[in-house]
Amino acid sequence: MQSSNGRHRDGGGGSESSAGRHEDQGEFGTASREVRYEDPWYDALASGWGESDGAGGSAPAVPGARAEAEGDRAEVRARDVYLEVQRSAAFQEVRSRYRRFVVPGITVFLAWYVGYVVTATTAPGLMARPVVGAVNVGMVAGLGQFLSTFVLTWAYARHARLRRDRAALELRWDTQELTRGARGGVS
Repeated sequence: MQSSNGRHRDGGGGSESSAGRHEDQGEFGTASREVRYEDPWYDALASGWGESDGAGGSAPAVPGARAEAEGDRAEVRARDVYLEVQRSAAFQEVRSRYRRFVVPGITVFLAWYVGYVVTATTAPGLMARPVVGAVNVGMVAGLGQFLSTFVLTWAYARHARLRRDRAALELRWDTQELTRGARGGVS
C-alpha cells in the first residue's frame, strides 16, 4: 500500500525494500487483486487516497454506493415514511409532552443556578451567615444545587416513563414496520 507521496506506508526499512516487491504483490506478499477489506468500519470514502486499485490505476475517490435506481426509490419511500410519522398527531403529542416538561424544568433549574451564582458573588455576607454550627447558607445552597440536579433527573425519568415512553415505543415500532414495507420487506 502506498501513501500519496509514493512511499510504502510500512516505512520500507526492513530487509525487503519496495523495489524488491513484485508488481502484483501487495504489502504482505499476497496478490493485491485478492486483498479485500471485510472490516465494516473500513472508511470507504478515504480508501482511494493514494492507493492503487490493484490494476495499476488509482482507485476512485468516492465509490458509487447506490448505483441501483431501485435502492434510490426505496430510500425516497423510507424518507417519506419518516416525514409522515413526523407529521402525525401521535408524534406531535409526544413532542408536546416533552416540551411541556423540559421547558419549565430548564427554566426553573437555570434560574435557581444563576440565582445561586449571582448571590454568591454579590452577597458574600448572606452566603457566609451561619445556619447550624460551621454550616453556612452558601454550603446549604451548594448542596441544594446537587440535590436539585438529582431531583430534576428523577422527575424527568419518571415523566418520560409515565407520559412518553409507551407512545414513543409504539411510534418507533410503527415506523420500523412502515420502513420495512417501503423497502420491500428487507430490514
